[in-house]
This record gives sequence, structure tokens and C-alpha cells, in this order.
Amino acid sequence: MRIVFATGNKDKMREIRKILGGLDCEILSMKEAGAFEDVVEDGSSFSENAAIKAGAIYRLLEEKEPDKASETVVLADDSGLEIDFLGGEPGIYSARYLGKDTPYTEKNSIILDRLKDVPDEERSARFVCAIAACLPGDKTLSTLGKMEGRIAYSIAGENGFGYDPIFFLPEYGKTSAQLSEDEKNAISHRGKALRQMAELLEKEF
Repeated sequence: MRIVFATGNKDKMREIRKILGGLDCEILSMKEAGAFEDVVEDGSSFSENAAIKAGAIYRLLEEKEPDKASETVVLADDSGLEIDFLGGEPGIYSARYLGKDTPYTEKNSIILDRLKDVPDEERSARFVCAIAACLPGDKTLSTLGKMEGRIAYSIAGENGFGYDPIFFLPEYGKTSAQLSEDEKNAISHRGKALRQMAELLEKEF
């Protein structure tokens, strides 16, 4: 079997390979597998968007390499940040929040400004990650992982990406971007969803 993960994000692929490394199969990004299609994720939830993307990339690869379809599993994730004080924003629009090409340094600064006078108890937030797997025979699997925390008062840390520098974890006393890679993988929303998916795939194969 080979696993094709529907992302071109190098940071994400490094995390994925580390967590799924116990599976006895090749793990490729969709670009490494020759799939370059931009999928329109128009679902109403993280899980719907992940399933849409996994299905689209599987069909593309099936059409391109029909002889490999029976040994290909396509995984896709959709993840984002939910801030309770902002009514769940940015949610499923996390990547496109405040404009797709707006740098995260700017997005993070704007979020901190919007929560400038909000007390600790109202700064609750979580990272959510849904992962969908499209398997031969039109079978699908799905998992969901969450990491609870709150929005920090300032940007801190250089180990993460996206909204990690403003996501504070009280039990660690630091932001997600201040955690080591191993610490983050152990508790992250994506790590939880990936480990659940690894268990499901082991049962399948």
C-alpha cells in the first residue's frame, strides 16, 4: 500500500511522516504522487472538507494511474482554529481568514487586537483537525482530533506555523509554537487525529 496525503505543506508532511512512520507503506504528498489539482473545499464542517478533498485526489490518481488504484489510500485533513469569543471564528475559514494571501503574522496580530481587553476565562479556543481516508472500493474512514487552550496576549515561539504562536496551553505555560516537535505531536489536534487514523488503517490492512 501507499498513502498519499493531500497536502503540499512541507511542515505538515514532516509531522505526518513522523506520526504515521509505524505503518509499513510509502507516504507521499499529493505533489510527489503527481496530483496537482486545487480542490474546492465547500463543505460546512472540517470533516466534510477533508472528505471532499480526499475523494477528489483519489479519483484524480485513479484516473491517472488506474493500475495503482487498488493499492492507494488518499488521506486529507482540514483543520483550523475556533475562538469562542469570536463565535467560533476563524473555524473552517482559518486558511482564508482575513484574505488567503494575508501572512499569519498579520492574522495573529489582528486576532490579538480583537481580544485585547478580553479576560482569561473568555479567551478559550481550540485547534480542530478532521482527517478523511479514501480507500479502494469507495470506502471512507474519518477521525477528529482537538487541542484545547486559549488565545495568548502576545505572539510567542518559532517552532510552529499558522496560529501556533498565539495559541496558549495553560498546562505547559507556553504557546503551541514554543513546544518541541515531539511535545506538539503528542498533544496536537493533528497528532490525535492521525494516530486514530493509523489505528483504523492498521485494522484495514
